[in-house]
Amino acid sequence: MHMKTLLILLVLASATIFALVCVLLTRGRAPSTCQHQPLEQEDTDDGQSLVFADLTPEEMVQVVRYLQGNLGVQLVDASRAKPSDNCIASVDLQVPAKAEVLRFLDGGGARPPREALAVLYFGNQPDPNITEYVVGPLPMPAYHRDVTVQKYGGKVPYHRRPTLAVEYKQIAGFLKSQVFPTAPSFMRQVMEYDGASLAALTAAPRGFQSGDRITWFVLFQNVSGFFVHPVGLEVLVDHSSLDISQWAVSRVFYNGQYYRDMVQLESAYVQGRISVQKKVRKAPRDGDFSSMKPRAPSAALFPLQYEPQGPRYSVRNNHILFQAWSFAFGMSVNTGLRLFDVRHKGERVAYEISVQEALSVYGSNCPGGMSTRYMDGSFGIGRYTSPLVRGVDCPYLATYLDVHYLAHSQVSRISKSALCIFEQNLGSPLRRHYSNLQSLYYGGLVNSALVVRSIATVGNYDYVWDFIFYQNGAIEGKVQATGYASSSFLHGDGLRYGNRVWEHTLGTIHTHSINYKVDLDVGG
Repeated sequence: MHMKTLLILLVLASATIFALVCVLLTRGRAPSTCQHQPLEQEDTDDGQSLVFADLTPEEMVQVVRYLQGNLGVQLVDASRAKPSDNCIASVDLQVPAKAEVLRFLDGGGARPPREALAVLYFGNQPDPNITEYVVGPLPMPAYHRDVTVQKYGGKVPYHRRPTLAVEYKQIAGFLKSQVFPTAPSFMRQVMEYDGASLAALTAAPRGFQSGDRITWFVLFQNVSGFFVHPVGLEVLVDHSSLDISQWAVSRVFYNGQYYRDMVQLESAYVQGRISVQKKVRKAPRDGDFSSMKPRAPSAALFPLQYEPQGPRYSVRNNHILFQAWSFAFGMSVNTGLRLFDVRHKGERVAYEISVQEALSVYGSNCPGGMSTRYMDGSFGIGRYTSPLVRGVDCPYLATYLDVHYLAHSQVSRISKSALCIFEQNLGSPLRRHYSNLQSLYYGGLVNSALVVRSIATVGNYDYVWDFIFYQNGAIEGKVQATGYASSSFLHGDGLRYGNRVWEHTLGTIHTHSINYKVDLDVGG
């Protein structure tokens, strides 16, 4: 190769690398408002999509301040509330009634008042209950109205309340200070418990009949990926009393046997009536087989997606424009990602498409596993939306947006880069033909789609939620489940209920059911 040709190639390569670095650096930020202008059309939304916009941190502050000053009761911060306290469990957008929104969007009507939905736990009342208030108008609230009876047909009993994060901490403290010390020999010699070496995972629901608030807690080694390190011990806690000092153990399960409580388990162990043939080997802190650390270095860097003329979509506030598509987006603290006013070529095809629930039903020969029916909306799919890692969770050049929420605390929190938007080449042509008869020609179209993604980590599972918009007018709602398997301690006929994934670990059989709301508006 001639020296002149080599120099030209080096200059071209350097220019290409420089251009890529510049693009990566300029797209490396996550602004709250991105205004990339697409090639096909301009955004004419004019702020109408803000009727669906999530609450801002400032609006959440005003709602909390209003409730504290206008309900006539003392409200304790939910992050430190006892069951016998009053607290704000969550604050979210109250989506206006559809008829009002359509009059505003299509009929030139007034913009619906902006309101919040606040869920309150009233434990410090003669009749403890859950109450839901609509608070408005925002940004400066002046009224609230109780919508509980309208939504649920009556008052909601207090025992039905979803468990706050602080209650899990209180139960963990109860196990550590009141329960485990009643079986000192068993805990020290069999569990090798040192006060911090066990992690507890909740089962759900909390009982088998209305009024129950009793929960199985499954114990695991407290290591990385603890979900697949069961130790064979499970404790049924009755936490129905509003007085934490009255909480009690209703049953204990160890290695296939049930006991009245930890005292009876300790007695059986000391008397030699418990076989500990299946003592679990202590796992290292990184979890060994459950570690997320790569087992081998990557042989080469992964390919990067490149946008030679910048993105072909625009994001303004909560409104996205992509080719013939336009829509508003938001994040419910309970149900997660949702879309509104979805249009194709300016015509509405769906008023709302949203995640509603992720249900998983388990089977096992251990009580925690056999009784579990998780409904992840009760934990908060939006609340557990996690930050996205650039280049892994989403392409490097995606647009990343923050999510703000208020739940289990009276202070709003931020999940950084928790939502991403990107156009993706689908790797095969939308259509193509190579003619080699009569005449010679080729025609083809690149196939790409726009993806809106969030990932919620609810316990052991990471749910990857995608809404995908295709060039041919199709919309896809897609979910992928990753993370860790939920497991039980392998004993007896456990293999009837799953597969062995480690020495004493049963990957339990289960079924996922994903629910969406799809409100189509086609041709009026």
